[in-house]
Amino acid sequence: MTESPRWFKSSYSENGGACVEIAANLANSCGVVPVRDSKNPHHPALTIASGAFETFVGSLRAGKFSRTN
Repeated sequence: MTESPRWFKSSYSENGGACVEIAANLANSCGVVPVRDSKNPHHPALTIASGAFETFVGSLRAGKFSRTN
């Protein structure tokens, strides 16, 4: 049986429509984290290897990216 993505939007997301959703439930079972635009949920998702996604999130948490407006 193929597991279906369970889409999740961060609680940090503002309700302005510029959000992404992830399906972290596929990281262990499939080795990927799908990412999609919350405004276009029926468009194709970007699939990122779970290790690469973990590195990206770790870098965000460590403050390695600055926020620009």
